[in-house]
Amino acid sequence: MFITADQITASNKANFDATKALATKSYAGFEKLVELNLAAAKALMTESFSHIQSVLAAKDLQQAVALQTGLVAPLAEKSVAYSRHVYGIAVETGAEYTKAVEGKAAETQKAFNQVVENVAKNAPAGTESAVAVFKSALASSQNAIESAQSSAKQALSMAESNLAVVTEQALNAAATVAKKA
Repeated sequence: MFITADQITASNKANFDATKALATKSYAGFEKLVELNLAAAKALMTESFSHIQSVLAAKDLQQAVALQTGLVAPLAEKSVAYSRHVYGIAVETGAEYTKAVEGKAAETQKAFNQVVENVAKNAPAGTESAVAVFKSALASSQNAIESAQSSAKQALSMAESNLAVVTEQALNAAATVAKKA
């Protein structure tokens, strides 16, 4: 089986298109992070000046301390919300990468399997057992890869679940601190 110039050109074009799509998705994720950070910085600046103004307007020390203490829970909630947004952007961008990579890997695997089948069909007489062993090894390696991908997805799912639990605990702790104050 020979590779033609048209096949090489088509492969290069497909790889270029895939790279361009991934670069575009990366830029879109970066753009979302920049927008989130600008909005967060603007909100923080506005709220900080407002809070400082309230503290300066306090009638006594107790009122100033109460204002400062009352800031803990909302600040924790906003920090958690910001973290969730960043995490969401990262997960969305990562999912797009994963989808693209899995698609490309499936195409490559299909093409490789096709080459193996062509080689097996054209193998010299008497090499059937060697070809069968090779095909078996190939199938085993593909199963191992699929198993590893499945395990990685499960680990990611578990990490996401743990993050949700930790986030909830942090919010509860912040609320408890705010109530005690």
